[in-house]
Amino acid sequence: MTARILVVDDIPANVRLLEVRLLAEYFEVLTATNGPDAIETCENGKVDVVLLDVMMPDMDGFEVCRRLKSDPATSHIPVVMITALDQVSDRVRGLEAGADDFLTKPVNDLQLMTRVKSLVRLKSLTDELRLRASTTRNIGIEELLSRNFASEDTTPKVLLIDERKTSVERIQKMLRDRADLDVTHDPHAGFFQAAETSYECVMISTAFADFDPLRLCSQLRSLDRTRFVPIILLAEEGEEERIIRGLELGINDYLMRPIDQQELTARLRTQVRRKRYNDQLRASVTQTIEMAVTDGLTGLHNRRYLDSHLQTLFDRAVARRRPLSVMITDLDRFKAINDAHGHDGGDEVLREFARRLRKNVRGIDLACRFGGEEFVVVMPDTEGAVTEKVAERIRAEIAQAAFAIGQDGKAIEVTVSVGVSSVLKGVDTVAALMKRADLALYEAKSGGRNRVVAKAA
Repeated sequence: MTARILVVDDIPANVRLLEVRLLAEYFEVLTATNGPDAIETCENGKVDVVLLDVMMPDMDGFEVCRRLKSDPATSHIPVVMITALDQVSDRVRGLEAGADDFLTKPVNDLQLMTRVKSLVRLKSLTDELRLRASTTRNIGIEELLSRNFASEDTTPKVLLIDERKTSVERIQKMLRDRADLDVTHDPHAGFFQAAETSYECVMISTAFADFDPLRLCSQLRSLDRTRFVPIILLAEEGEEERIIRGLELGINDYLMRPIDQQELTARLRTQVRRKRYNDQLRASVTQTIEMAVTDGLTGLHNRRYLDSHLQTLFDRAVARRRPLSVMITDLDRFKAINDAHGHDGGDEVLREFARRLRKNVRGIDLACRFGGEEFVVVMPDTEGAVTEKVAERIRAEIAQAAFAIGQDGKAIEVTVSVGVSSVLKGVDTVAALMKRADLALYEAKSGGRNRVVAKAA
């Protein structure tokens, strides 16, 4: 696992100690001896995890963390605060500053490496999502990434899988008013419950009498619905090998018994916050991709989608020796509609036309707004004669039923001209297919409008 780790400490010996440990695991290590240098490094370089000492002169680790987390350019970088302070108030202060994790000096090698590797894995996922989001259009990426998805906003829904009643009761007490906690004692039932419910974290105990908890972790990671749900392992002292194996399988964090309430709350809060952040990124990417191929006014696919998908439909039709037809429609004298009723009126006409068009074609047909008042319908497995009949039905419905626009529902007459073409046997191309349909549309327009013309060749 390669990643760039920034070590921040004003004591050279401490820096060197962490550097040696990290280099042994083949991490790339950057160093800084003060807060301003650390912030500058994060702003200017690719940093995957920050190991940040709390006690530094001028600007302490809490302030450095706060500044990193308040800047959209660096807020996604995981910060692990390393401190000799072990009071509950110190952890609370670090949590409020936005720290993703805590380590207490002297740093245990297992804790250091497992937590760094876990955060590197999460950072890699976040980076991928940010990259996808930032390369799409009209997303407002900076505004999105500057939002706060901290777990204080809503109570997280959490599943605890633990067969020991006393352990369950203790954790329930710790998380009272901090989480909406569901409990199951059966790991098999827990798997199905996790798959069927939208949990923001699953906590799994290692203390089962006759069941391997890592098998459950592996099953949750292999299922699409639970692949990104954070998993926290509740382990016993002496289970270091199991913890390491669990982290390799994809668990996000672990807690050693006896469990400290403040640490449990902090680690759960961290996992939920990061999950919400990544969920929001995924949702925004999905929405933006949909926006990129959908016409915002009519809800039909747009020309960008047509240009990419028509070739696929064409190639499939040719390979299978199946028919494929295209119709291009154009609203007659649409400029006059805009001039008489304004662009709002014109938009209403376009939306209503799209609705009628969609109603008259099949689910397998591809209906798109080509641009302006032009629409294209691609009809797989359809001969030209059938497409011509469908086009005539659409033309007749548009001409026979007036369009109601404006608040008063004023009725206006609208007609449409349609050009139809089909894939030719032998040599043909998408460009030639579309050109024939366009020529047919031109004949319909020049021949008096409100007509359907088919172009065979």
